[in-house]
Amino acid sequence: MSLFTGIKYFFLSEKSKHKTLKRILGFIPGNIELYEQAFRHKSAAEEDIRGVKNSNERLEFLGDAILDAIVADYFFLKFPFKGEGFLTKMRSRMVSRAFLNDLAKKLDLDTFLEISEGVVNAKSVFGNALEALIGAIYLDKGYEITRKFVVEKIIADHVNIESLVELESDFKSKLIIAAQKAKKNLSFTIQQVENEQFHYYIATIVIEGVGIIDGKGNSKKIAEQQAAQLFFERGFKI
Repeated sequence: MSLFTGIKYFFLSEKSKHKTLKRILGFIPGNIELYEQAFRHKSAAEEDIRGVKNSNERLEFLGDAILDAIVADYFFLKFPFKGEGFLTKMRSRMVSRAFLNDLAKKLDLDTFLEISEGVVNAKSVFGNALEALIGAIYLDKGYEITRKFVVEKIIADHVNIESLVELESDFKSKLIIAAQKAKKNLSFTIQQVENEQFHYYIATIVIEGVGIIDGKGNSKKIAEQQAAQLFFERGFKI
């Protein structure tokens, strides 16, 4: 059974769908099916004749990469005298799962999502839908329109850059302090992944000898910070 959070978007006429999306996007969508797919969680998707579900997961994958590029470009230009470490932190905060979930709700995307009852409170579904929407815009309108949407409709309208700069960023130290207070043995294991195309590190948080969650980065430090950030964002406890 599918649950539509808010307005019954999928039951609107084609004309109404275009008007509704125009209010959110700032432009008239072309291929409406792309946007419908962006709002369809895998729990409400159906398989086609090839056995492939028409969910938003593939669009989410694409949108994640496009959003990373746009956000990196935005902060690179906005802070011309800041180093790589600062820019990496700002991008990480902007594209974190918790931050994207909050942005998706500010954009009212929760009123569009097609999802099975019982899954609607999952922590990542709204942020995933936002990434899928960005993927849909990219396929429908190209990079420049997508960049304009992210910068003008998301960042300008809904992101306080000064507050973002001041956000807690040293998640590793926060995790170490929490482990010390709980008197738990905490460590990080590091795995280096290297081939002709990729070179990065995987850091695994280990508590009392049990691997909890992984983080990835192009340095050991970044990988450890990402792992610690994901630990808190996904609600793990010491």
